[in-house]
Amino acid sequence: MTRGQIEDRSGELGDLYARTSGGGPWAWNQARSAFLRRLAADLRRPGFELVIAESTELTGCAYGFPVRGDGPWWEGFDGHLPGSLLRTAASGRLFAVSVILVPPRVRSENQGRPWNLARRLQKRLLTDHGAALGVMLVKRSDSRTTEALRSWGWRYAEGEAPRTYASARSPLRVLLLGA
Repeated sequence: MTRGQIEDRSGELGDLYARTSGGGPWAWNQARSAFLRRLAADLRRPGFELVIAESTELTGCAYGFPVRGDGPWWEGFDGHLPGSLLRTAASGRLFAVSVILVPPRVRSENQGRPWNLARRLQKRLLTDHGAALGVMLVKRSDSRTTEALRSWGWRYAEGEAPRTYASARSPLRVLLLGA
């Protein structure tokens, strides 16, 4: 989608986030607003891309941006990320996936199937950019998201054991996905 199309459909994207993020209606407005602020900030990144899935309504989306080895995306992670990620970023083949939004049933049904909506969205992001590797940062405390990502093929950056990568704000996990 173009930036203009994304801006035109920001209301729908915010509603999708509210529907898929869990929690009750009382939390939706706050979560929706926070998501739209993050989306607006990420939209300004060079190479930003958002892909959607829809039938009669918007049913899923994923977005991200290519990462270079020396950009602001790495701030706070110096000395914590594996050197192989920096090399992949320097080659222009690393893509940061910021968000994958899908209905709750996609998180629990047929996660390993190639036609799973989340798998198709994340694959489309990586192939459209010729990325060798996708990277996602997830709060260590967010086991629900980590579990879903792992079921869609993501792996921990350092072998099978989860490793904490501390930033100034919170401990994070680095998850990787091969293209």
